[in-house]
Amino acid sequence: METALLECVQRAERDINAERFGYGAPTAADCNAVVGVDRCGRPIYQSMELGNLKHARALACMQDILKELWPGPFSIEQRYRFYRHAKVLETVSREQEKRLLDADCAEELRGTIKPDVVLHADRHLLRAILVLDLKFPCPAGREPKWTQYGDTSVYAGSDQREIYGAAFGGKALMMSPKGIFK
Repeated sequence: METALLECVQRAERDINAERFGYGAPTAADCNAVVGVDRCGRPIYQSMELGNLKHARALACMQDILKELWPGPFSIEQRYRFYRHAKVLETVSREQEKRLLDADCAEELRGTIKPDVVLHADRHLLRAILVLDLKFPCPAGREPKWTQYGDTSVYAGSDQREIYGAAFGGKALMMSPKGIFK
């Protein structure tokens, strides 16, 4: 199953790059190009746009594979609120997430996490056997890495892998076109 999921990530990388750049890959200059501004006035870099497109393509493929091969429940891009010190995890509904995103330029989303794929343990939807996070480094030669939470985050000093493990109790892996990483 891991091989099939990884192929989704690799195919998304190839296909989006081919659609955008012919058969080449984006250069550092391409990745760093500002392609727009979000509603809060922050720049949108082409690397972010490409990452979003590749995520959407890979996750659609992964959903089809998981429906066929994974016997238990799974979640794709579900947002959770994680109270680290209390060890409490709760889901955030899609409607609530949209309201929070629309209000105050996402500041209300502090303390939330949104893993790409969660393979749940049995029917317990707040526990996981495995959490997968997709990374599409731009340019492609860069090594994938877990996002490190900054000083103003409620998770300051930790990275995504640590927080996902603490929140869900399962193993967290990173998938990029280069492979699967811990």
